[in-house]
Amino acid sequence: MKLSALDIAIIGLYLSAVIFIGLVMRQKAKTSKDAYLLGGKTLPWYALGLSNASGMFDISGTMWMVMLAFVYGLKSIWIPWLWPSFNQVFLMMFMGVWLRRSNVTTGAEWMLTRFGRGKDADKAHAIVVIFALLSCLGFLAYGFIGLGKFIEIFIPWKLVQPHIPFSISPPFVPHFYGLLFTFFAVFYAIIGGMASVVWADVLQYIIMTLAAIIIAVLAMNNLDKAVLQVPEGWATPFFGATLSDLNWSHINQEVQEKINSDGYSLFSLFFSMVLFKGVLASLAGPAPSYDMQRILSARSPQDAAKMSGIVSLVLIPARYLMVIGFAVLAIINFKQLNIAGDQGIDFEKILPSAILNFAPPGVLGLLLAGLLAAFIGTFAGTLNAAQAYIVNDIYLKYVNPEACNKNISRMNYLSGIGVVLVSIIIGYFTKDVNSILHWIVAGLYGGYIAANLLKWYWWRFNGSGFFWGMLSGIIPALVFPYIFAGNPLNYFPLLLTLSFLGCIVGTYSRPETDLPTLKLFYCTIRPWGFWKPVHNLVVADNPDFRKNEDFWLDMFNVSIGIFWQIGLTLLPIYLVLKMYMELSVVGGVVLVTSYILKKTWWDKLPKDTPANQVLKEEAFVYN
Repeated sequence: MKLSALDIAIIGLYLSAVIFIGLVMRQKAKTSKDAYLLGGKTLPWYALGLSNASGMFDISGTMWMVMLAFVYGLKSIWIPWLWPSFNQVFLMMFMGVWLRRSNVTTGAEWMLTRFGRGKDADKAHAIVVIFALLSCLGFLAYGFIGLGKFIEIFIPWKLVQPHIPFSISPPFVPHFYGLLFTFFAVFYAIIGGMASVVWADVLQYIIMTLAAIIIAVLAMNNLDKAVLQVPEGWATPFFGATLSDLNWSHINQEVQEKINSDGYSLFSLFFSMVLFKGVLASLAGPAPSYDMQRILSARSPQDAAKMSGIVSLVLIPARYLMVIGFAVLAIINFKQLNIAGDQGIDFEKILPSAILNFAPPGVLGLLLAGLLAAFIGTFAGTLNAAQAYIVNDIYLKYVNPEACNKNISRMNYLSGIGVVLVSIIIGYFTKDVNSILHWIVAGLYGGYIAANLLKWYWWRFNGSGFFWGMLSGIIPALVFPYIFAGNPLNYFPLLLTLSFLGCIVGTYSRPETDLPTLKLFYCTIRPWGFWKPVHNLVVADNPDFRKNEDFWLDMFNVSIGIFWQIGLTLLPIYLVLKMYMELSVVGGVVLVTSYILKKTWWDKLPKDTPANQVLKEEAFVYN
């Protein structure tokens, strides 16, 4: 199927809209550092939530999830816990509130909130800046070349070449497409800052949701005329010790070989490790990326919690309508997909092939505009995060602490252009990008957890412990893939142990953080955990102070919230598959859990306001 005039018009209209948004937001973004990097902390929580959800509705992630749904059916809902996808529940219950109360601009600046000033705090600050920038560059480069390869499927170069006054060799065609569409992301992200990124993401969400509904309807219509040829266990999310009920051998042997090669056969063991790792990662808080930047952009801690809550509500049903819709269309019409190659079936091609084969004119344009928007939104959000670290944590800390708004604005533009150029250069070395991305993901989910877990819950933990904990986690995470074969989850306990040892040794090798910093942090952020010595000092100064005693309530809400999130995932799947009995049961679970959360979470959200939750200004002034 080729792009029709209607499809091209829809894509052109979307690209014009994001440029318009950037131009509209330009003047507001110039007014201050916070206005550019955090939208002035004036953006409504629902817009930030839609933006965050939109940024997660990305091309590569959606392709991966369609492949999982095709192969594993309803059991595929557990595999994204690798990220972990349920971290949004922890953010909505308490972590988003804690993070927003810090009133900082970036995750690196947060280190000064927790560890104060001095050599150890500077080391903690520096390693977060380096970690964040490497992550941003890697993801930008990966997205740049990935987008180009995706677009090449729909716009063959042979159709474009006659209209271009220069020639490009075939291996670099994806780079040309990537560069072309990256321009739109760069334009509105650099010109309009965070506000521009957020409102463009809201537009993307509307497009993607409309496309998802249409695909779901197409899949349901196909199910009226055909029967899904799938294994017995495909249509249930429940599982045993192994995936013995998910045997594709009599239907498609290559799909069965895919399951065997993925390493998920011992599914109960896999699920246990994913849950263990995911809970620790969620308790550690978000990584220093666009997700954290949106939390810091909220008007208040209460809005930060609401923003994190709406992410699951708006993202999961819409995304899974599209995911299960394409999976159903692909299974019913498998012979039309033409995804077999020299090395067998390329399962990652299921999504683009399904779009080409099953999306009618107009819908094809909506899907491509939405997926382009997904790339552009994720790219722009990541770029905005990278700019925040360069401007706030390097330029204003080390180069020009007294910079005026004009100089800050100029630096925002220059840093954005510089980050994009570096990421594009990296993108030309595609093999290196894949290896860099693998390293970053391994370092992020391996080396990040221990140090960032202890910083919230243990008063004695200091900047030295954070630095050595991060270092002793990240370095093994980069090396272990070359030593241990198989799934990285297999060596996660060893990685976690080494990182914890680094935290403990680093902490006790240096004095504790100065007491004024600890007391200010404890009073303002109000975490629960092992803070008794600091609590006693605070109470001695202020007998009316009350510690946070919400641990059990937060854990109860997290448990209910995870069941609520699972229900939101299953609802669109059962709807598309027309499993109405299961749909009604899950609908009841969602209603009950929603009512419980209304009483135990929403009604009990903190009433912090910008006026009474801001930390003392001197705590954030850089030396």
